[in-house]
Amino acid sequence: MDEDGILGLVELLRTAGLSVPVGNLITFTEAVAIVGGDLRSLYWCGRATLTHSPIEIELYDRVFRHWILGTELGLTESVSRSSEPLLVDDDERFDGEQPDCADIEIDDGAVLRFSRTETLRSMDFADLDDEERLEVDRLIADMRLTATMRRSRRRRPSKRSTGVPDLRRTVRESLRTGGEPINRRTLQRTRVARRVVIIADISGSMAAYSRSLIRYAHAAVSARSRVEAFALGTRLTRLTRELDIRDPDQALQRAADSVEDWSGGTRLGEGLQQFNDDWGTRGMARGAVIVILSDGWDRGEPERLASEMARLSRVAHRIVWVNPLKASDGYAPLARGMAAALPYVDDFIEGHSLGALDRLSSILSSSGSGPVRSRSVSTPEEVTR
Repeated sequence: MDEDGILGLVELLRTAGLSVPVGNLITFTEAVAIVGGDLRSLYWCGRATLTHSPIEIELYDRVFRHWILGTELGLTESVSRSSEPLLVDDDERFDGEQPDCADIEIDDGAVLRFSRTETLRSMDFADLDDEERLEVDRLIADMRLTATMRRSRRRRPSKRSTGVPDLRRTVRESLRTGGEPINRRTLQRTRVARRVVIIADISGSMAAYSRSLIRYAHAAVSARSRVEAFALGTRLTRLTRELDIRDPDQALQRAADSVEDWSGGTRLGEGLQQFNDDWGTRGMARGAVIVILSDGWDRGEPERLASEMARLSRVAHRIVWVNPLKASDGYAPLARGMAAALPYVDDFIEGHSLGALDRLSSILSSSGSGPVRSRSVSTPEEVTR
């Protein structure tokens, strides 16, 4: 079972009302990768990682059968506690063997199929017609970016006995016991959401993708705090205020009105220098996850882009480069700007479809407080498809 198929099942579960946090989705995909993607393994991996109560298991069974067989989902009815599970843990049923699709009884005329949402998830944004684009826009607006936490320098009172001694509280409470510090109080580090900074290339070469990627930036900005958004063409424009409203169409219009060089040229090096000088190294990028949405085409000097990427990498927690062209067969990052930036990138991924944006959300939601490993991409040859 490929990644798009797994995401299709999770999307149906969420539509049916089952809460599936990104962490559970990641655990689910990792479990399937370990035990295998056959029907039986897929069912039990999902049931173990995506449900938390008997009622959720019954809802999961309904959705799973709908996903496999195309049966009626029946979401308007309440899930009955007495309903029989669709797949049961029964030794006689499986006899210790790995069944395939034939182990599930299929009514006459029933066929294996994926939902329309599943189809849209794999479609390239550049290939969408007007109707499909409207549906994709709605799905992007429904995306939610889960905040990852990091340890702050600030400390707060702790109920645990371990930690940094809180001398002020300890001395204050000792006054009640004749000056004896019987209750020794401690402090612990607070945890705050890690900042995410999205820099979207809105040049002419990105025209087929910039609209959808700006909508993704809007979904991130409007869904949580500590997300900043910028548009980058021949100059850098901050879009956080324009995107921080509920209506996505209005937000996109406000963003377009504030950008003077939409669908123009690209000067990535100069734009990143402006970001580093005015915002990045002064605090916005420190400890943050930086997301650059760009195809890497740059009219400026590649040495300048490399220098600014190096500056950014020294203060950022992680740099994610999202390039829609990476999904093309035979793609290699031969553009001078892309090749210059790659040594400083931690994650180099596609950005051409809903499925690619889901992967981006998973990366952002898993960018925790620990240190980032060595750069995952260093040369153009390593990412040649």
